[in-house]
Amino acid sequence: MTTAAQAPSNARTFEHSSTINTTLDEMVAFHEDPKAFSRLTPPPVFAQIHRRDLNSLTDGEMEFTLWIGPIPVCWLAQHEPGPTEYSFADRMIEGPLDFWWHRHIFEEVDGGVRLTDRISIVHKPGFPGLLTRLMFDGLPLKFLFIYRHLRTRLTIGK
Repeated sequence: MTTAAQAPSNARTFEHSSTINTTLDEMVAFHEDPKAFSRLTPPPVFAQIHRRDLNSLTDGEMEFTLWIGPIPVCWLAQHEPGPTEYSFADRMIEGPLDFWWHRHIFEEVDGGVRLTDRISIVHKPGFPGLLTRLMFDGLPLKFLFIYRHLRTRLTIGK
């Protein structure tokens, strides 16, 4: 099994960054809120959380279903420390992809906090991989993180 400290050599990395006019404490508090995941899920997708066993952003599990219209996509994510002091990661334990490792990185910069989402992805072979490429890669992934950063800015940005 691949550890949280590395992605498989065949992983593709997606990254999206923006600066939010806020503080590190406010950014962390926003992400700690149990409602944050649902708030950051763009319509028409609906997030149904089944279990949220998080001791902190860097320790625990979350089990959920993303409803993409009538299509359920089940997911189990392990939360763990990220690459910096003010970061966390969620790694897919069970779900639609072969590998998904999402690092949420918060860095204090002039003008607020730089929010960087860095995701390493490996799709399954065959038809399942074709479906996940259509839902969790390319333009849909770019749209998701544009939405998430805008929603974060509108919620906690000053």
